[in-house]
Amino acid sequence: MVSFNNYSNFFNNSIFLFSLLSNIFYAFSLNLKEVNFFGTIAKTISRLTTLSIFFFLFSRWTQYGYFPLSNLYESILFLSCILLFGYQVLEFQTQSSLFGIVVLPIVLFLISFGELTLPLEMQKSSALVPALQSNWLMMHVSLMMLSYAILLIGSLLSIVYIGSWLLLDYYIKTTPKRYQGFQNHIIKSINKKRNINLTNNQFSELCIIIAGQSPLNVNIKVMHMEEERILIDTNTKLLSFLDNWSYRAISLGFPFLTIGIIAGAVWANEAWGSYWSWDPKETWALITWLIFAAYLHLRLIVGWKGQNPAILASIGFIVVWICYLGVNFLGQGLHSYGWFT
Repeated sequence: MVSFNNYSNFFNNSIFLFSLLSNIFYAFSLNLKEVNFFGTIAKTISRLTTLSIFFFLFSRWTQYGYFPLSNLYESILFLSCILLFGYQVLEFQTQSSLFGIVVLPIVLFLISFGELTLPLEMQKSSALVPALQSNWLMMHVSLMMLSYAILLIGSLLSIVYIGSWLLLDYYIKTTPKRYQGFQNHIIKSINKKRNINLTNNQFSELCIIIAGQSPLNVNIKVMHMEEERILIDTNTKLLSFLDNWSYRAISLGFPFLTIGIIAGAVWANEAWGSYWSWDPKETWALITWLIFAAYLHLRLIVGWKGQNPAILASIGFIVVWICYLGVNFLGQGLHSYGWFT
């Protein structure tokens, strides 16, 4: 047992270190896009993190003889592993490092919370409580963790969508002011180089004359607006990309959430004699289901796209965290194995 505890400590430290380093190198790759070296290192370390968590959970499974989802600590590692695997699949399909930049900070938060915040007693495996001694443990809990991970990725992309949309909206609204600054810079450069005192009106008249006489139809305003259009088009494509993959992720995670809740109800009837007891965990799982059901309704039935469904999905991000971790602070209900107290 002592050797296994040492083995566990080694994996705990490795998982935390790998997660931290992958976040650092992804940040470098974001700010130094011309250096591909950082992105390659970040991807490699994130895969090491995934493998480390997988083998650590598998070793606990073989050591104690039951699926490693019996307490909060194990569920945190399981959720982190699914988040890592999910973003890596998306990154491979799209060849975009955006998913790693968005998801990895959440993984680091989860691992830090599990390693540094949870007491050591809560990190150790122990005998299963009677309610968990069932074949439903693997199906219900794993499905819920899988749905949480996929829904978190989808709602995270919606949050990024909202932030990007607000920045683009501000950029478009400030275009005239930015052009005026660009024009003032050109006038100052001309005045300094030619040693003249050209005014804004004279500059505008000069641009009109040049535009009318030049065969290339050179116009500084047109050139500036073309640059603006290219930048706006690029950001619009980014918004479409985020909206599309957010919708895909939530569409995939919602069925898993539905099946997980149904499996939990069947298990509850076997364990406690009732399909539904309005336990805090059950109640917030239902609220989570309703939020994402409303999101899909708006997308599929109403036909909404863009910022309105993204706002609802962003709310869903908060609700998922309340359902998964928030209710554990209450220390109330039938899901007592997940309490912090």
